[in-house]
Amino acid sequence: MIKKNPYTLTFGKEPGQLIARVAQSQQVIESFLEEPSNQQVYMITGIRGTGKTVFMTETARKIASQKDWVSIELNPERDLLTSLAAKLSSENELARLFQSAEINLSFFGFGLEVKGAAPITEIETALQKMLLSLKKRGKRLLISIDEVTNTPQMRAFAAAFQIFLRQDLPVYLLMTGLFENISALQNEKSLTFLYRAPKIHLGPLNIGTIAEDYRAVLGLSEQESMDLARLTKGYSFAFQVLGYFTWDNKGDTQKSRQLARQYLDEYAYDKVWSELSRKDKTVLYGIAQVKSGRIAEVREILGMSTNEFNPYRQRLIRKGIISGEEYGHVRLLLPFFDEYILMHYEPF
Repeated sequence: MIKKNPYTLTFGKEPGQLIARVAQSQQVIESFLEEPSNQQVYMITGIRGTGKTVFMTETARKIASQKDWVSIELNPERDLLTSLAAKLSSENELARLFQSAEINLSFFGFGLEVKGAAPITEIETALQKMLLSLKKRGKRLLISIDEVTNTPQMRAFAAAFQIFLRQDLPVYLLMTGLFENISALQNEKSLTFLYRAPKIHLGPLNIGTIAEDYRAVLGLSEQESMDLARLTKGYSFAFQVLGYFTWDNKGDTQKSRQLARQYLDEYAYDKVWSELSRKDKTVLYGIAQVKSGRIAEVREILGMSTNEFNPYRQRLIRKGIISGEEYGHVRLLLPFFDEYILMHYEPF
């Protein structure tokens, strides 16, 4: 029987071959499990394809495996507060707990009616009572939300969550989002607590670890594995895509490189490119032309002063598209992206 391809081409799906971000995941787990907890919110950021969803899912699973933890994932497009109450009350054990606490949720169209108890008609009040019941039973609630944006329902949820924290309720939050979406949410005046919440930025994976994975799984030589790993630049989605096509093409790295580049263009870079401003694209066009990565050369090509260039440099670093670790230099963090830029850039 032919063994199934252990890599995946699907965003957000947990692959058979996964390079775990152990240190960062452990940071979240230890912070949440401490008594008392020193953090109750973590925001996970990174460019599309860095594995934010997989990281959140894996971390939430490990926390949920602990005694007396309840884990709920919410859809950011729905009414988050109502969804949370509905999911909590749909758990048989919790439904019995809420019923014994005489929390009547019949007004909302879910949950068991409690005879003799007036229906609660305000969702935030209902959740406060539900969370207080969890606290009395020594339970803690982990909420996960993937790809948050600055929507009315997200703002309403975050404002309520801030109140739950002030009331010392046992509620914890893991959120993923693009840098610009997280920042927009943080900039809401009523949500200042999010400024204090730590952010975990998912950067490139370790190249050596990727090479070891390719050598063990794909049966490549040490040099072939390292060459293929370097092509990924540590970009998590590229690790999966190159591995997938190399597996499918029985180790033909030349063919897999060609297929991977096309796939990344269509399923990752088109979206990344469409979300950039005109000026961001112009700056990236300059960076793509300078193989040395020297900022002075990039600025010369673009005709930009240092003061004009630096804000775009900082923004592209925060978005996870370029690295500015080496003084006076920048480099693209996405594999084959320089070729994509040179092909798709149109002067404005």
